[in-house]
Amino acid sequence: MKRFLAIFLGLFLISEISFGQIPPGIKLKTGDFIFQDLDCGPLCDAIEQVTKSFGGRHFSHIGLVYVQKDSVFIVEAIGREVQLTSLDLFLKRTPNPVLIGRVKKQYTAVAKKAVKYALEEKGVPYDDEFIYNNKKYYCSELIYDAFKRANAGKDFFTLQPMTFKKPKSDQFFPVWIEYYAKLGIPIPEAEPGINPGGISTSPLIDILNP
Repeated sequence: MKRFLAIFLGLFLISEISFGQIPPGIKLKTGDFIFQDLDCGPLCDAIEQVTKSFGGRHFSHIGLVYVQKDSVFIVEAIGREVQLTSLDLFLKRTPNPVLIGRVKKQYTAVAKKAVKYALEEKGVPYDDEFIYNNKKYYCSELIYDAFKRANAGKDFFTLQPMTFKKPKSDQFFPVWIEYYAKLGIPIPEAEPGINPGGISTSPLIDILNP
């Protein structure tokens, strides 16, 4: 009996961690943004130190919500490629709370088109170089391009010069020096890019759980 209760409580806690991150009263819609703090180690820490997110939070990943009948999926660039992930698997990556964003009402049609375009990119390799327009995608780059295509080729979000240096310093984070040395390419300092935090602060979206 004790063993059964332990298993039951364990499953209950996992369920709470996995599904308790979408606040009650929020019904996800196709085109919503879901922001995530992955706590993936030094790389995520470096990203979070040089990017600003809504409410001073820290986000290192973003996906697009895709609702199909009674199922909710996330279109995202992660791992090896652009892929479609079930909501429960997405949430199980971290116990950190997620932030939900939604475009303002007048852009609803653009958001739905953006999801359609993002789905067409499934299987495109993950952009581990973080270089724009190299036929690969990192998470926020996928969303930038999807919304640009949905917006008749005009920017919906804005690219900004990227930095891989410590705040108020001219020194690169050691983790980035090692990372790009392994890739065998220069650090793309000041090249155009976009990050989850920048999208979370866009005036074109509303945050549903501030």
